Amino acid sequence: MSYFFLDEYEHMEPYVPGEMPKDREYLKLNANESSYPPSPKVIEVMNKAEVKAMSHYSDPHCMELRKAIGDEYGFPKEQVFVGNGADEVLGFCMMSFFKPGMKVCFPDITYDFYRTYATTYRLDFHQFPLTDDLSVNVEDYIYTDRDVILANPNNPTGKAISTYDIERIVSQNPKRMVIIDEAYVDYGNESCVELVRKYNNLVVIQTFSKSRNMPGARIGFAISSADIINDMNKIKFAFNPFNMSTLAIVGGAAAIRDKEYFHKCIEKVEEVREEFEDELEEMGFGVIRTTTNFAFFHCPDVPATILCKELKKRGILVRHYNDERINDYLRITIGTREEMRRVLVQLNSIRESVYDCAG
Repeated sequence: MSYFFLDEYEHMEPYVPGEMPKDREYLKLNANESSYPPSPKVIEVMNKAEVKAMSHYSDPHCMELRKAIGDEYGFPKEQVFVGNGADEVLGFCMMSFFKPGMKVCFPDITYDFYRTYATTYRLDFHQFPLTDDLSVNVEDYIYTDRDVILANPNNPTGKAISTYDIERIVSQNPKRMVIIDEAYVDYGNESCVELVRKYNNLVVIQTFSKSRNMPGARIGFAISSADIINDMNKIKFAFNPFNMSTLAIVGGAAAIRDKEYFHKCIEKVEEVREEFEDELEEMGFGVIRTTTNFAFFHCPDVPATILCKELKKRGILVRHYNDERINDYLRITIGTREEMRRVLVQLNSIRESVYDCAG
C-alpha cells in the first residue's frame, strides 16, 4: 500500500472476477459469458466502423445506442443511460445519488460488486440474509428505510422475484431509490422496466454481456425517469464523457435491433439449461432450478471444492463460492449442448474416481 492510499480502503475486499488462467486452453464456464457469438449484424457494422472509429472520438451522448434501446423497450432516449458495462452504470448511480453514510441494503448472498461499491463509496450498508431456501425475503425490502439494490434473478442462486413483489418494494416509499439489476432477466423472466412509467424512484439496469452475447464489448444500460438519467449524464460528463467506444455504440445498436437472432440464442440456452439440470438431477445432484444462463447445484457425495479443482484439472472452469451457506454449491455457465455434455461426463468421472479412492 502506498503512502497516498486512503486509510478507509486499507481493508477493502475488491471484487474478484472469474478465474482467467492462461496456462492452457479451458472451457470457460465460470463467468456467465456466452458460448454463442454476437449477432452477424454486429460483426458487419463493427467491421465498417472499425477504421473510422480509431481516428475520431466516439459520440459522448451515445445517441444511436440509447435510441435503439429506447425503441426496444418503448422509452425515449432521454430515459436511457448507457455505460461501459452494467458495473459502470451502477457506479454512476452510486456517484450520482449516494454520499458517504447513506443507508443502502442488498442480500447477504448476491453479486459481490454491490458490497465492493458500497465500501468504495463509504455507504452504511446492510445485508439481509436470504431465506433457508436461498430466496429473497421481500418483506425485508418493503419495510426498510434504506435504499435498495437487488439482482433479479439473483446471482449466484438464480432465484427470481416477481414483478408484483418488486412493485411492492418500489411503491412503499417514493423517497427511497430502488435499483434492480436485471442481468439475467431475458432467460425466462418478466422485466420490471414497465414500472418505470409509474415510479420515479426506480432504476432498472441491464447488460449486453449475457443474452446479447457481448461481454467483451462492455455495454450496460439503465432505464429510469428522465430526471434520473439526466442527473447520471451530468456526472458522466464530469467524469468520462467518452465512456463508450464507437464500436460498442454501433455494435450494441445492431445487436438490440436483431430480435430474431436474440430470441434464437435465448431459446438455445434455455433448452440446454433444462436438459443439463435434468441430467444433474438424474445423477443425484441437488439442483436449484434457475431462470438464468447458469446452473447452481451441489453434489451429495463430493465436496464442491474438490469438484471445482478436479474440473479445472480436466480443462473446465466453474465458479465456487466460499460463503458458508453456499460453499457446497457450484455455479456453472450454460454453454452449448456439446460443452455441457462434456461437463456431465467429467462430473461423472470425478465421482467415480472419488468412489474408487474411498474403496
